[in-house]
Amino acid sequence: MNDASGKAGNGKAPDLNAILAGSGSSGGFFARSKVLWLIALAVLLALVAWYMFGSRGDAGLPKFNTQAAEIGGLVVTVSATGNLEPTNQVSVGSELSGTVAEVLVDDDDRVKKGQVLARLDLSKFEDNVTKSRAALAVTEASLVQAQATRMEAAAKLDRYREVSRLSGGKVPSRIEMEVAEADLKRADSTVASAHASIAEAKATLQTDLTNLGKGTIRSPIDGMVLSRDVDPGQTVAASLQAVTLFTLAEDLARMELSVDVDEADVGQVKAGLKATFSVDAWPGRRFKASITRVGFNATDSDGVISYPAVLQVSNDDLSLRPGMTATAEITTITRDGVLLVPNAALRFTPPAVTAASKSRGGILSSLMPRPPGGSPKQQVVQKEGSQQVWVVRDGNPVPIEVTTGVTNGRFTEITGGDLQSGTQVITETVSAAK
Repeated sequence: MNDASGKAGNGKAPDLNAILAGSGSSGGFFARSKVLWLIALAVLLALVAWYMFGSRGDAGLPKFNTQAAEIGGLVVTVSATGNLEPTNQVSVGSELSGTVAEVLVDDDDRVKKGQVLARLDLSKFEDNVTKSRAALAVTEASLVQAQATRMEAAAKLDRYREVSRLSGGKVPSRIEMEVAEADLKRADSTVASAHASIAEAKATLQTDLTNLGKGTIRSPIDGMVLSRDVDPGQTVAASLQAVTLFTLAEDLARMELSVDVDEADVGQVKAGLKATFSVDAWPGRRFKASITRVGFNATDSDGVISYPAVLQVSNDDLSLRPGMTATAEITTITRDGVLLVPNAALRFTPPAVTAASKSRGGILSSLMPRPPGGSPKQQVVQKEGSQQVWVVRDGNPVPIEVTTGVTNGRFTEITGGDLQSGTQVITETVSAAK
């Protein structure tokens, strides 16, 4: 007992390391594992934070579609729609009433000037001519009779004058002399009246001969029959106006295109400009034309004002036909070797929130308070008479001031400014800031 207590009372403390080494070998393993788990968790959290904030530092930047400004040619055109017509279209009719006896041509037949197209029943007109000739013969006979009467009256008066000379004025009496002179004057007037009757009869005969000739319908031009509007046996009534029997086109190898030009474009259109047009009958084919006249008479169609323009068309192969609807493109301006930008670039407006309003700093920036008043916006300062296009620099849209020229609706000519050929200009925003 005393030995045991004496050992314990020597004042030596127990060895702690020995105790931990002897009794805590399994506890040390778990402690080290806990530290490793904490380190792994911290790394995982850092990776998640970097993915959510650091790797998406550019997520606030808007994305843009761009297109290069290029040197090229620009053609400005004006569109107009109209119908094809022959250069000279003639309506052939009849001034006389009657029955159509025969028709000698049909649609699409080629005819020569003076060729007989149709005939009316001429019997009535021939009868009138016969009557007029008989009337003329009667007046001519009356003239002969009147001339004979005048000769008789003149001879009688000459005898009286001779007797009066020989008798010294005793015979014939004064009354007989006056009667003889009056008879001669009446004979003269009868002769004059006969001459007038003959002239009238001749005029009547000529009228009847003319009507007889008009009973035969002839072509006034060399051309083609576009339409035949009469058949044999049909009655023609021309009491008030001439009835159209045929429609002729003089030369279909040369045609006209009459189009309506909108009032907004008529200032650019003038005689001599070149044009092309298409028709539904020949898809994919373009026909050439040139403007010969721009009219001043306006047409109002439901509030839309337009002006007529006439284009000369060559139709040597006769592929074009009267009445076809054509859509013409009139070339008003041509530019070669000019700087061009798409019109979408001139219409582009940058988004209100720019990339500067978003942070690229990850967790720290997300935790920092932001100043009041919202995100900054692009300040656009544009001079009078100029426009702007936008380019991307450091992820942000930056304006470039330019001076514009003519446009064809898709591209616009750039006549001044700092824009260079090949520069990518913004045409639209693909994705805005989120």
